[in-house]
Amino acid sequence: MKAIILAAGRGSRLGGLSDNNPKCFNDVGGKKLIEWQIEALKSSGVKDIIIVTGYKSKAIEKLGYNTIHNSDWENTNMVKSLECASELLENDLIVSYADILYGPLTIKSLIKNNKDIVISYDKNWLTLWKKRFKNILDDAESFKIDKSKRVTEIGKKVKDVSEIEGQYMGLMRFNQKGLAILKEFLLTHKDSIVKMDMTKLLSILIKDNKPVHGMSINEHWCEIDAPNDLIVANELFNQGKLCFDY
Repeated sequence: MKAIILAAGRGSRLGGLSDNNPKCFNDVGGKKLIEWQIEALKSSGVKDIIIVTGYKSKAIEKLGYNTIHNSDWENTNMVKSLECASELLENDLIVSYADILYGPLTIKSLIKNNKDIVISYDKNWLTLWKKRFKNILDDAESFKIDKSKRVTEIGKKVKDVSEIEGQYMGLMRFNQKGLAILKEFLLTHKDSIVKMDMTKLLSILIKDNKPVHGMSINEHWCEIDAPNDLIVANELFNQGKLCFDY
């Protein structure tokens, strides 16, 4: 089992908070986001961790983990960063955004899940979104899942919360069959993935009837995309909601 953390982006919506350090260096509870992720992965048995860097790459390289540099990070998006690590897409693989915080229970559950492609989602997302946004629909995206836990829609703008059955976290797992699907996608869409985000990739796979399944999480998490998110995350930490059992 490997893990790839996609940490190439600058995090421009954080403003001055990402002027001097990578986005994943922002602190929650006195610990960098990247440290939260690595701790959750390692305590779940995932030792082989690769970080795709871009902005402020040298700071991440000093952490001592294997890194791959997306030299065109300013003009590309997450799928291109993932393609930079395409030679490492083998065996079972966890893929994580670098701006999220989660615990080991979510990783362990992903590892145990036997579906080819599985993404974690929060069915109780509304509570967190109300803390993050004045208008919860400003950033929320569609997420629909059927009785077999297969995701039928993701990543579209919505007009009503009824179109959202959960929120995709930015954390997923591929087994060998799932990786074969992913590698074929990256090869056949080589010219269009430069600006593609991960939800767009997933939505295309879903439209092509590829097996993308959802896994509901059972612990708190957060995403750090704007200054208020840091306030919310630290409030959750101070309330004991981000105290995970390692």
